[in-house]
Amino acid sequence: MPTTRVHRILQSGAVVFPGVYDTLSARIAEQAGFRMAFISGYAVSATAIGEPDFGLLSGTEMIDRARSICASVSIPIIVDADTGYGNPLNVHRTVTQLIAAGAAGCFLEDQVWPKRCGHMRNKRVIERESYIQKIRAAVDARGDRDFFIVARTDAEAVIGMDEAIARVVGAREAGADASFVEAPGSREQLAEVGRRSPRPNVANMIEGGKTPVLPQEEMEKLGFDLILYPLTGLYAAAEALSILYRTLKEKGTSLSEADRLMAFSRFNELIGLEKKYALAERFGE
Repeated sequence: MPTTRVHRILQSGAVVFPGVYDTLSARIAEQAGFRMAFISGYAVSATAIGEPDFGLLSGTEMIDRARSICASVSIPIIVDADTGYGNPLNVHRTVTQLIAAGAAGCFLEDQVWPKRCGHMRNKRVIERESYIQKIRAAVDARGDRDFFIVARTDAEAVIGMDEAIARVVGAREAGADASFVEAPGSREQLAEVGRRSPRPNVANMIEGGKTPVLPQEEMEKLGFDLILYPLTGLYAAAEALSILYRTLKEKGTSLSEADRLMAFSRFNELIGLEKKYALAERFGE
């Protein structure tokens, strides 16, 4: 029986967890009490290179971001590894590098590279056996180390539900730890995934996306164990920045929006300023 950090979290039941995209968002997630978090490729693409999730972010950029985030928090971090950035050999290298970066797991999908967000149109997927070989490569790279592999398929939108289920079943038989049928378009489709896909199952709750966003209790009843909100933080931050910057531009001051801002002292507490003062004093600084 696998005993990764993520498996241990799941022993106490289904878990809701957020997407993060930098060290600050990861620290806020940890301080909010989340037991794990996910580095969203969509969010990193937006914040690191200012581009949509359209296969433009490189594996190197994602692994570099993962390394800094994993070092900044103590909770397990699962990383969006997209397609593994190439063939099974590339997947093997990607998983090896993610483990070295401190990641607790990854999502690995079956789209044709360059991929695109699972809730966007005109997706394409590779052949089923080619995908299963990628999963085998990821499992081989992991070995007996603490790394949780989520098999994601986008085949439902491209080929149909039967093929999507066949792919996650095959991936689980190849050693993946969880199943993720991306972008079911209705509650009925979610229920079908929950019935047919081997658990634990991942659900992707994207506000405004194709999949209906449902309460945790209902998602659990439908058969989902890892309930991810990958973009909630990104969208909240983008909305807050848009409002505050627009006000600052129009009024020339932030005074009217002071109640929307985290206090100077609270922010310094968040990023651990007093700990750094204490460390500096130990060395006479």
